[in-house]
Amino acid sequence: MSQQDALKKLLTQKTILLDGGWGTEFQKLGLPIGAHPDLWNLDNPAVVRQVAQSYVDAGSDVILTNTFGSNRFVLEKHGAVDKLAEINKRGAEISLAAAEQSARDAVVFASAGPTGVILALGQVSETEIFDAYLEQFEALKEGGVVAVVLETSSDPQEAAQGVKAAKELGLFVAVTAVFDSGRKKDRTMMGATPEKYIETVVSAGADVVGSNCGRGIESFVEICKRMKVATDRPLWMKGNAGLPQTVDGVTTYSQTPENFADGAMTLLEEGATFIGGCCGTTPAFIAELRKRIDALN
Repeated sequence: MSQQDALKKLLTQKTILLDGGWGTEFQKLGLPIGAHPDLWNLDNPAVVRQVAQSYVDAGSDVILTNTFGSNRFVLEKHGAVDKLAEINKRGAEISLAAAEQSARDAVVFASAGPTGVILALGQVSETEIFDAYLEQFEALKEGGVVAVVLETSSDPQEAAQGVKAAKELGLFVAVTAVFDSGRKKDRTMMGATPEKYIETVVSAGADVVGSNCGRGIESFVEICKRMKVATDRPLWMKGNAGLPQTVDGVTTYSQTPENFADGAMTLLEEGATFIGGCCGTTPAFIAELRKRIDALN
């Protein structure tokens, strides 16, 4: 089945299981501290494929790509902007190869993170942000993806430019923000509320909206409720495996797959459609969620 047909089929489901953490999995598999994981698409593709395949095998309906930091602004910091097209294209191909092994017709959403430059400070223009995302998405589309997720966002104006770039290329696009700032921990780092964030990115054309990272999954319930009231778009929720702890210089997460799944099921009850995990979650977390979702159905 083509990715376009698989996406159409996916969107008929009431509940869609996403994948789990990638960066924390790479760290366990030897990624050095401070190294840019996206370069592994070229330097260590077998390990990237291993992570992608582990989520397919765990039962994910959707897996991402190892391209979160593959826009030109981020790659310039790692001296790899000349490899931008190759990194993105290869990242798409690796995840698509894993998805082809799925009995569930898994769909690949290409991961795109923030640019790392701040519009509000006048460091760049909206046009430059748009062009950077367009450049990245062109390479990802060439690699075979039909959908992208702009994730771990804090600036709705930046995300809106990414949405517009994706739409110009005919890509399906989800947008998820981190809400862990402000007195009530219900704003992005740039001060946007869930309602304001949704208003901005939906106006730009976002097909799916939601939240990821920042806090443990239990902290996503109130955000999910507010988003459900604010939009009729499907909601995408990816919480962390609790708060990280450093033990002997190693970052660890104490939450169990079972406890995480309890929180995830609550989010489904509150209206989430896409559900998965972010930092610290593993294939074991996704397998537990697969079991719960199948039992529910």
